[in-house]
Amino acid sequence: MTGERLRGKIAFFEKQKNLIGKMVKLVPVRKEDIETLWKMQVEAFTDLLDKYQDFDLNPAAESIDKVIARFEQPWTKYYFIIAGGKRVGAVRIVDKQDGSRKRISPIWIMPEYRNKGYAQQAIMQVEKIYGTDYWCLDTILQEEGNLHLYEKLGYHQTGRVDKINDRMDIVFYEKDENRQMDYSIKKVASYERDLHSMESPR
Repeated sequence: MTGERLRGKIAFFEKQKNLIGKMVKLVPVRKEDIETLWKMQVEAFTDLLDKYQDFDLNPAAESIDKVIARFEQPWTKYYFIIAGGKRVGAVRIVDKQDGSRKRISPIWIMPEYRNKGYAQQAIMQVEKIYGTDYWCLDTILQEEGNLHLYEKLGYHQTGRVDKINDRMDIVFYEKDENRQMDYSIKKVASYERDLHSMESPR
């Protein structure tokens, strides 16, 4: 596949995904929404806390004061993920605008709204706001669904893996626009699968 043809195909799939992505929108969290945000966060991550017992890292174990402190950081922005007029999840973006990587930490979808493509669409919307280049994030290595989500959106593992306990490890990802051609070919194939999945009735 030539470079020109590959770029054209990627552009086509990006356009189609952008159209599908309009099903989800991001709404900034206001100060008066923080308690709701915190309660959503606790509910969304409780299953993982029970599974991995990572009390020092898991967002379900965080106090509301910690969420308030993050909300007040000038480089932090929280958004509710809205679909069908409902708050289906939330995402926090860290953008210090100092040359460091932008960061997604955390993002979540409420249990009753999972497996509908909302997390993928939310990240696509985030990238419309902040750009597609120079991102980082981390996730649980044992959660294969998370790995698949980030990798199909262009994130690649850095090689760093931190062991947290006997049950879980944290794997680190980055995203850059200037990835090599072989990755782009895999990206096209992933788009084809994802578009078919997102457009199929559930």
